[in-house]
Amino acid sequence: MPDRGGGPTGPRMRVGRPSRRVRTLLMTLGVLAVLAMAFVMFAGFWTDWLWYRSVKYSSVFTTTLWTKIGLFFVFGLLMAVAVGVNIWLAHRLRPPLSAMSMEQQSLDRYRMSVAPYKKWILLGITSLVGLIAGASAAGQWRTWLMWVNGVPFNQKDPQFHLDVSFYAFDLPWYRFMLGFGFAAAILSLIAAALTHYLYGGLRVTSPGARATAAATGHLSVLLGIFVALKAVAYWLDRYGLAVKSSDFKATGNWTGLRYVDANAYLPAKTILFCIAVICALLFFATLWRRTWQLPVIGFGLMVLSAILIGGLYPAIVQKFQVQPNEQAKEAPYVEKNLKATRDAYGITGTEVTEYAGTSTTKDKTKLRDDADGAASIRLLDPNVVSPTFQQLQQVRNYYAFPSNLDVDRYSKDGKDQDTVIGLRELNLQGIPKSNWINNHFRYTHGFGVVAAKGTNADAEGRPEFTEYDLPSKGDLGEYQQRIYYGEKTSQYSIVGGPQKEIDYSDDTGEKTTSYKGKSGVNLSSPVNRAAYAVAFSEPQILYSGAIGEGSRILYNRTPKERVEAVAPWLTIDGDAYPAVVGDKIEWIVDAYTTTNGYPYASRTTLGDTTADSLTAANNQRAVVAQQNQVNYIRNSVKATVDAYTGKVTLYEWDTKDPVLKTWKKAFPGTVKPKGDIPQALMDHLRYPQDLFKVQRELLTRYHVKDAETFLSGSEVWQVPDDPTNKSGNAVPPYYLSMKMPGEQSQAFSLTTTLTPNGRDNLSAFMSVNAEAGTSDYGKINILKLPTGRTVDGPKRVQSQFNSEPSIAESIRLLRGGDSEVEYGNLLTVPLDGGLLYVEPVYVRGGGLKYPLLRKVLVTYGGATAFEDTLGEALDKVFGAEGSTVEPPDEDETKPPPTSSDPTVQEALDDAQKAFDDGQEALKKGDWEAYGTAQKDLEDALKKAEDAQAAADKKAGGSDKAGDSGDKKTEESAKPSSSPSSSKSPDSS
Repeated sequence: MPDRGGGPTGPRMRVGRPSRRVRTLLMTLGVLAVLAMAFVMFAGFWTDWLWYRSVKYSSVFTTTLWTKIGLFFVFGLLMAVAVGVNIWLAHRLRPPLSAMSMEQQSLDRYRMSVAPYKKWILLGITSLVGLIAGASAAGQWRTWLMWVNGVPFNQKDPQFHLDVSFYAFDLPWYRFMLGFGFAAAILSLIAAALTHYLYGGLRVTSPGARATAAATGHLSVLLGIFVALKAVAYWLDRYGLAVKSSDFKATGNWTGLRYVDANAYLPAKTILFCIAVICALLFFATLWRRTWQLPVIGFGLMVLSAILIGGLYPAIVQKFQVQPNEQAKEAPYVEKNLKATRDAYGITGTEVTEYAGTSTTKDKTKLRDDADGAASIRLLDPNVVSPTFQQLQQVRNYYAFPSNLDVDRYSKDGKDQDTVIGLRELNLQGIPKSNWINNHFRYTHGFGVVAAKGTNADAEGRPEFTEYDLPSKGDLGEYQQRIYYGEKTSQYSIVGGPQKEIDYSDDTGEKTTSYKGKSGVNLSSPVNRAAYAVAFSEPQILYSGAIGEGSRILYNRTPKERVEAVAPWLTIDGDAYPAVVGDKIEWIVDAYTTTNGYPYASRTTLGDTTADSLTAANNQRAVVAQQNQVNYIRNSVKATVDAYTGKVTLYEWDTKDPVLKTWKKAFPGTVKPKGDIPQALMDHLRYPQDLFKVQRELLTRYHVKDAETFLSGSEVWQVPDDPTNKSGNAVPPYYLSMKMPGEQSQAFSLTTTLTPNGRDNLSAFMSVNAEAGTSDYGKINILKLPTGRTVDGPKRVQSQFNSEPSIAESIRLLRGGDSEVEYGNLLTVPLDGGLLYVEPVYVRGGGLKYPLLRKVLVTYGGATAFEDTLGEALDKVFGAEGSTVEPPDEDETKPPPTSSDPTVQEALDDAQKAFDDGQEALKKGDWEAYGTAQKDLEDALKKAEDAQAAADKKAGGSDKAGDSGDKKTEESAKPSSSPSSSKSPDSS
């Protein structure tokens, strides 16, 4: 039946039209609204362009923009054309006459309603699906750039023998294309079916055939395309098995083929591919046969095959072949997973060495000097002393230090010194009066570096500052001290114009300055000011008199924000750290290239793996990741951000990384060669914490090299919880200059401990050479403790510290009043086959708002000391074999003098006997008998003292010499009996 145009008309109702003035006003308001919306969109685009141009990375902006635009229009147009052509074709293939039935009569009303607007409806539908598809495709710009610029890994997977680049760069793009094809086929099928139904090509309740021959052929072709795409999906699924994640009870998260994948799923996918191809051909054949009987049967068989071959058969293989002999079946595939995972995470070269865990030297006094040379033990915990820096070096309330300071190395007199360093950054919460001018024009920057020796504290427990005061002075020389870019600088500032900035204050008063750098975007142009007023929702930017010639707006000011913006293809480490490099302060940012397409390499979730007790307390330390799960990571780029100019520089670090080479092709000229790194910067580069945390998590399982041990799970380790707090989070790794067994000198290292799964004794000590520029940089060493003997781990050591009676009593006294005790980092140092544990103890209280180093806990080989200084604690621990109790001094071994008074003499004899008993118990190591003897000694001396006092009273106190002699008696006897004496066994 031909299209029917129009419809029944009735008497027209006269409706009052708005006046010309009202229509003009409404039209004007509409135009203004459209222009306002357009300017808002323009403002976002324009300010982004200005920012990228200001940091000299405009190529990143243009490459990304044109890639997104290209993908948007190409795939949006493809989707619009696919859907539009099929709607047009279905309309063109409509039957000339429609059956006279109730169904078609009902549809007549819709056909008549649609008829005048057919072109507009077609345009609207195609535009909508095109916009959605284009927006989805634009989000795949990374996938496109990696596919079109991909370089080979020159490594092949063990199953299909394809280069790893196929899985990392090609397969993700093919999967996107396949997904787009499915979406286009399904939308086209739905649109065509609805059009055929509307115009009578398909009938649901009408008598006769349910579909015309033209509709049958059209829809069959679309179904054939869908099934053909399914065949392609089955074929790609074969390769997808190499990067498929699954839960494997023997090892937890698993990536790659297992026995059931290689022997059931892989052939099943191949068979299903063949069935899908045949089924697709049957659908295409309906163009000639004009019947759906065979295609429908074929499609049903394909679905049944997918259930039986793709689901049931692998389950049978797993149940009856794999489970009865799992280790033998899975071992070859575990070997592949072990090798791929170790390669993908850069842990192939890890050296695992057996380590005794106990010292072989009988005379511990000989180890005292070795302890000093084993490590530059850092007593200043950068995660505890920030409040101390704040109180002693803040100077003004509008400055602040980060809650976690950083550890670096600085050389003085040719010797490297582990240094705790922080920048005095701007803190807007501390300014005297908060308003728009103060927040964005006057208080714009921080000032100066504060640094302290990591291994020392002064007599009061305060840091020994090597850079201090405002302006900063000390060992770091002359450098630009103004900090316009930092971790705490999150707000925008407008500088360089008529409004002066507060620089710093000294004894002569407040100093002002005006920014001389070329950073930021110039606001001289009214267009720029209007754009930023809209982008920042701050109209005062448009008309404020504080903005004038030379004014520049600074934003995106944290190091991580800047690096991530100029290199959006990088994953940023959670801890940017500052360094004085030559005459400027540079923020150093470690950046990673990652992928989740490395075949057979197990995946890890970056957010979980890099979490520890520090990230839980400080959200800024969390890793910034574009991909949540990865199975390949490299520290490929070292980036710097100038704290004054904001200049971002990217340096190539891993010259062999194919992922970095791919991104360098996509964004040429953005990454400088490794050879361009100046030596002054190289001296401060270090091994990144987040990479180390990822690697240590993998090495809890992948330190073993044989499949049998891996499958048994008997050698699975875990990262212990931080014993110094009750957060329940993992212990963070610590930077420390130390000497591993067999090495001749100390190296700046990153260290951690590992414990057995579910237990608190020590399994291994892990370290990596963190000193950039050395031949061993990045070399991971694991000292594996014996499994047949228990060696205390961090939690047990901390528990021993807390349970030692004398230490517990001392801690209780330190907590007296309103004081709080804070434990610093528990450092572990290998020494002569054993492990030396050192932990600084801080006290915050007595009117002070900041922690001071008061005590040092040291333990080695079961001997424990709790002293004021590290030297004293080491002296005590290594003072005697197997005990912290030092041998008595000569004066202490002398017997108490005699007395002429029989009662006094009897008491002194008892004291002598108790003293001798105590010395005998001390030699035998019988602490219970020693304690009893000490109590008897104290009682005897008290008895002697009372008897002597009675004798003196009886004699009238005339014999002064006798008094003196008695006092000498007491003084000579008391030291060995005093409960607070450092020679008491309670202090061990």
